Amino acid sequence: MKKKIRVLHVAEAAGGVERYLETLFKYSNDKVENILVCSQNYDYEKFKILADRVIVLKMAHDIDPWADIKVEGALRRIIKQLKPNIVYAHSSKAGAFARIADLGLNNRIIYNPHGWAFNMQQSVKKKEMYKWVEKISAHFCDKIVCISDAEKNSAIREKICKINKLQVIYNGIDLYQVERTSPKNREQLNVPNDAFVVGMVGRLSKQKAPDIFVKAAKLIKEKVPNAFFLIVGDGELRNQIESLINQYDLNSSFLITGWVDNPISYMKIMDVGVLLSRWEGFGLVLPEYMACGIPIVATNVDAIPNIINNGENGLLVDKDNFEQVFSKIIFLNENNNMRKRLIQNGKKVAHNFSGEILATKTEKNLYNI
Repeated sequence: MKKKIRVLHVAEAAGGVERYLETLFKYSNDKVENILVCSQNYDYEKFKILADRVIVLKMAHDIDPWADIKVEGALRRIIKQLKPNIVYAHSSKAGAFARIADLGLNNRIIYNPHGWAFNMQQSVKKKEMYKWVEKISAHFCDKIVCISDAEKNSAIREKICKINKLQVIYNGIDLYQVERTSPKNREQLNVPNDAFVVGMVGRLSKQKAPDIFVKAAKLIKEKVPNAFFLIVGDGELRNQIESLINQYDLNSSFLITGWVDNPISYMKIMDVGVLLSRWEGFGLVLPEYMACGIPIVATNVDAIPNIINNGENGLLVDKDNFEQVFSKIIFLNENNNMRKRLIQNGKKVAHNFSGEILATKTEKNLYNI
């Protein structure tokens, strides 16, 4: 029997990366042995079922020199002991950890930034710093995975590495899990049965623009009295967003769930799903919305137009334009034919982002199986 390819995955950031790995592991070929080294923020009990082995290291999300040195030492010992064929690092901090820890050990290194840090909205100084870190670090890995064509184009534009080092592999979703997930009970959530539910799944952070969502909600509520608004997620802006909801007197028509185990069950009670990101490496929620049969309103930024064809499987709006968000959602509320068109086309497109495709392309293009 041929020996399995041992892949050591290193992951610090939870959220979207965690869901990505969950899908990748579920659909992995039996020729692959997946070992996960993850931060304490992961649901590692769940990954004990999905991966062949799980090792938890306490990792700081921000720069913490003493803690980071300890992680580097522990990770280097793990790599030496387990002797993986491939070390696969996910997101920027884990990418730094893995590439430094593996210096001189000659394993094959794959790095997936899951969205370039230098594409985020931040100061010019920080952007330049992230660019130079990525350019230098790129010399210490064999392949860099881009989760969209937009991400690859960013890398080429900024001269991060040679083009032949870049490999585009779109994120994948678990279509089987989407199909078998039952919707939440509206009554249990205190959502009126006749409500027109507009929902957003994502972190309450500057990137995801929850403030724009609430500003649009104010206008929508004035036009559609039975509108109800749902945010599935949590984050550092929660207090600010709750204050804005209160300011607009929307408390009785708004629910913020916090982090949940299965956002799909909440998506399935939505009449419209939004993704209003100010920047976006991929937007995993988009194919999930489509697979759930939810028409989409999303911003026309970065990778989103790679997934959403305006007027075909979703409607695109300008970044930070809450009036456009309002008008598109009202249009969908009043135009049943367009809703049906977006839903029908969206379900077809969602199958291009299946977990099986993600795993197959990863194994063929990165693991050489």
